Amino acid sequence: MSVNRYQPHVFVLPEDDANGQLATGFLLDHSLRTRKIQVLPEVGGWTEVLDHFNSEHVAQMDRFPGRRMILLIDFDGNTNRVNQAKAAIPPRLASRVFILGTLTEPEDLKTDLGTYETIGQDMAKDCREGTDTTWGHALLRHNESELNRMRPDILPILF
Repeated sequence: MSVNRYQPHVFVLPEDDANGQLATGFLLDHSLRTRKIQVLPEVGGWTEVLDHFNSEHVAQMDRFPGRRMILLIDFDGNTNRVNQAKAAIPPRLASRVFILGTLTEPEDLKTDLGTYETIGQDMAKDCREGTDTTWGHALLRHNESELNRMRPDILPILF
């Protein structure tokens, strides 16, 4: 099912299949309003996420002010990647675009926390309950400032 573009909604743009599986696991949370979120097909790299966002989604975000975007990327050990990615977002949309991802790669997270589906569900539970059991993991805690910025805006849409 697709979202109603005229109502507040969230699109998730994953870098690769592993990130897409994390997002799909998030969708399995029993309290999630699944008609308010859509995981898009992966695009194949963090720079491709930014290129695809700018070429395909900027105009649509201008057209649909209720849209929020989560760009789900690998940080590949680069803690400055979020700033690099934010620099590619048009300033008029910066408050509606959020950049999240694992510090290295999702495969490393899977080693510690289980399947992508389980990790995604645990991330959703943390969001729903306001906890950081999963988001506090060493490979995810660098997302804290983006999560704090995102929670008041996106959580009322999703839960």
